[in-house]
Amino acid sequence: MAIEKETIYNMLADEIAERFNVKRDTITPNLNFLTDIDADSIDFVELVLEVEDMFNVEISDDDAENLMTLQQTVDYIVAHQH
Repeated sequence: MAIEKETIYNMLADEIAERFNVKRDTITPNLNFLTDIDADSIDFVELVLEVEDMFNVEISDDDAENLMTLQQTVDYIVAHQH
């Protein structure tokens, strides 16, 4: 069963808040992983792996490179969930 977009957004926002020590109420759909949070390439890879586990999706390396914002990631998950 597919997870609703709002639920995916909230789950991801919660994960980002916890993982990167960011206040949850400051996270917006336009949050940029490279400029808005202190994430290096290892942090980003770990986040992608966590997202794959959380939502049972596979994100190719090429696709992951294009996921720059929270909203892009949510949209990707919605489009690729089984």
